[in-house]
Amino acid sequence: MRVIDMTAPGGPEVLKITERPQPQVHAHEVLIEVAAAGVNRPDCAQRQGSYPPPPGASDILGLEVAGTVVACGEKVSRWKIGDRVCALISGGGYAEYVAAPEGQCLPIPNSLDMIQAAAIPETFFTVWTNVFESGHLKKGERILIHGGSGGIGTTAIQMAREFGAEVFTTAGKKESVKALHDIGAKHVILYKNEDFVKVIKQQTQEKGVDVILDMVGGDYFIRNVEALGHLGRLVQIATLHGTKAEIDLRKIMMKRLTITGSTLRSRSVEEKTRIAQALEKNVWPLLNAGKLKPVIFKTFPLNEAREAHELMESSAHTGKIVLIVKN
Repeated sequence: MRVIDMTAPGGPEVLKITERPQPQVHAHEVLIEVAAAGVNRPDCAQRQGSYPPPPGASDILGLEVAGTVVACGEKVSRWKIGDRVCALISGGGYAEYVAAPEGQCLPIPNSLDMIQAAAIPETFFTVWTNVFESGHLKKGERILIHGGSGGIGTTAIQMAREFGAEVFTTAGKKESVKALHDIGAKHVILYKNEDFVKVIKQQTQEKGVDVILDMVGGDYFIRNVEALGHLGRLVQIATLHGTKAEIDLRKIMMKRLTITGSTLRSRSVEEKTRIAQALEKNVWPLLNAGKLKPVIFKTFPLNEAREAHELMESSAHTGKIVLIVKN
């Protein structure tokens, strides 16, 4: 099968198309003929050598796919050959075939095509478990979503809107403002020109927000603490600005804040299956009704994975970048 491989850790230029054997399917797995695969920042980190796959996972890039089931392990009970699914995987997505645990597969929503479906798993799993399970976002609360124009950002904005929250988001370019308003952000803060802490305090009469979803880290940490209100929750999911921060702990104590964080890739199959079940119950009805829709910025054929990574790292996109594996 065709796959995207790395000649060595490094920049996008190390990505090359090559051939590998099809993966073997274990008892509780399905083999998916991949139609499309989502591109995510962890893929870039793995390519650079800073985010190795967990033990037992494929070393091929790619954490989410959509396609058709072409084989089932002997203990698979839900899926059958011919089913259209999207799946969260621990690696192997940049390929014509991938094996996925049956519990990490979900039916492709009625209103979506394969390209849109490939943009769902990594971002929707991430947003659900972090914003709604760890962050406990509730109707009527305020949330600040950093990086609103990315795949996770555009997903989080829509989901928070549908569950009744008031959405603040940060963005780097003016061209994103209208698009982010259109999908549900009430306040779009251009972080290069505005201080998000000041804007939030002005817009909330000094009350702050209830939840912050942050993938920036570093110097944003102390500012996030300032922007949170009483009993606020900060959920850290990445560290684009660095892994270290210094904070006066009394600010956390006085506001009675909760600070948490997570990664998704290294979680067990059982935990990911549980998240998939929660998504199917709580979010899939919104997808089927057309109330949520992945925002697709650009697609590339599989053999242009290099260009897809260059675009991802430029941060010039609003929404998801997807590789088309099968036309």
